[in-house]
Amino acid sequence: MKVVAVRKNGDGDIVEFQFSDGRVVDYREAIDLAKQGQIDHANAFRGRDGQDHIRSDADGDKSNNFDNLPQF
Repeated sequence: MKVVAVRKNGDGDIVEFQFSDGRVVDYREAIDLAKQGQIDHANAFRGRDGQDHIRSDADGDKSNNFDNLPQF
């Protein structure tokens, strides 16, 4: 699955992801999908805060970073 858009909260944090098939999942579910390898070019990791997070794979192309995707 490919992430095509994101929804952010008032603080600018991503809270939902939209995929190319129109499906929308919350942040927690996206982490689980990334752990299972079901999201293209994404990975889950444990941050310094001890929490799980999701990020796009580092490929040198800033246009496909989750923070730079269109919002829905």
